[in-house]
Amino acid sequence: MARRENPEINAGSMADIAFLLLIFFLVTTTMDVDSGIARKLPEKQEQQSDVIVKEKNVLDIVVNRNNQLLVENEYVKVTDIKRLAMKFIDNGGGIGAPVGDKPGESCDYCEGAKDPNSSDHPTKAIISLQSDRGTTYGMYVSIQNEIEAAYNELRNNLAKKRYGKSYDVLLQDYEDNPSEGLKSKIDDLKDKYPQIITEPEPLK
Repeated sequence: MARRENPEINAGSMADIAFLLLIFFLVTTTMDVDSGIARKLPEKQEQQSDVIVKEKNVLDIVVNRNNQLLVENEYVKVTDIKRLAMKFIDNGGGIGAPVGDKPGESCDYCEGAKDPNSSDHPTKAIISLQSDRGTTYGMYVSIQNEIEAAYNELRNNLAKKRYGKSYDVLLQDYEDNPSEGLKSKIDDLKDKYPQIITEPEPLK
């Protein structure tokens, strides 16, 4: 009786199919990626030589590892930051920082209380944000957003008085149709209310 021979399987075609399947899954598979939290960094400030900063020109904001918030050693809520920052920045209780050879001047556009114990001028008002290594990132970003909102509202108010449009609208107009006129207005508002924010090393 003749012996049957087992037919051989062509492995070459199976390798081709496996390769095609691998390419298919690489192309079609989607992966969940943590996009993080969108955060605009504070505006860049020009480097200045060492100057003596008066204590009254610094607003100390501290957030501890338990996400408790203190402003000038008093417990506050995140929603209070914008109001307190605006009050401090817009106080206008003294003379501003000199610009080049031009001496500092009083703030004729400030609408604050002109408290002699608070900031002298928006160009001297420094906000210090001190966090802790245990502070959650969400809390830190929330505080930053409130500080930025304070600057934006002050700029909006001044822009409406000077140019009949808010600062936000001027930014949008410049984005849609850039011009030197719009840029000079935006730069003027930034100069009037410069973002001066310091962030010391987190507490251990």
